[in-house]
Amino acid sequence: MFEFLKRNKKNKNVEPIFESLGVDMHCHLVPQVDDGSRSLQETMDCIEVMKRVGYNKMYITPHFQHPRFPNTEEDITNRYNRLRSELKDNGVDMELMGIGGEYRIDDSFADRVANPKFLQIGRKNKYLLLELSLHQVRMGIEETLFDLMMKGYEVILAHPERYPYYSATSRKLHDMKEQGVYFQCNVLSLSGFYGEAAQNKAFAFIENGWVEFLGTDMHNTMYAGALLDCAANKKVQKLMQNHTFLNSKELL
Repeated sequence: MFEFLKRNKKNKNVEPIFESLGVDMHCHLVPQVDDGSRSLQETMDCIEVMKRVGYNKMYITPHFQHPRFPNTEEDITNRYNRLRSELKDNGVDMELMGIGGEYRIDDSFADRVANPKFLQIGRKNKYLLLELSLHQVRMGIEETLFDLMMKGYEVILAHPERYPYYSATSRKLHDMKEQGVYFQCNVLSLSGFYGEAAQNKAFAFIENGWVEFLGTDMHNTMYAGALLDCAANKKVQKLMQNHTFLNSKELL
């Protein structure tokens, strides 16, 4: 068990710097449903690292993205329930708070809105986690978000720092904040895992007061190793000491 941790001795004594967050609200640890975990063992290894850096609760949020990840809410829920049982049987001490989804606003998204089965996270399943294309801007995003919010959804935009077409002072992102959209940055962006541009934007958004939530966006053991490095990063440690986020307040 935990062979990854036995092999990876780097940052063995890392501090639990994300303890103030308590709960992770964005990860891909249901095995074999998207580009995340490939096995139960990999999921357990990733969870062990998350515990080491301070997390004790988590929501899992698989991709819903047509046509790459044509998941259904029913299948994902069944797989999540099976995973919960398997983790319990293996003595994994991490509280699973629920199953959500990371929904891509793509060509099939209008059909999802018309026939909503969204898997949401937080108290009373309050929040809907959305992502945009990582490559090109999509027309009509503002209208889609407005429509969702008029229908009563509390929208969280996943990792705005990773969208190359939005700058640190983007008017489009500013307008989303004015609409009431919540932002979630990836903790690994803070240590440069996605590159310097994403790192700089993540810090800028946080300093601007635009970021309500942090998430690991954990996918696999490569991400787990990067999370250990992130927790040992002095700049990230300082940020966690000086800023508060809504993870524990809003998601428990």
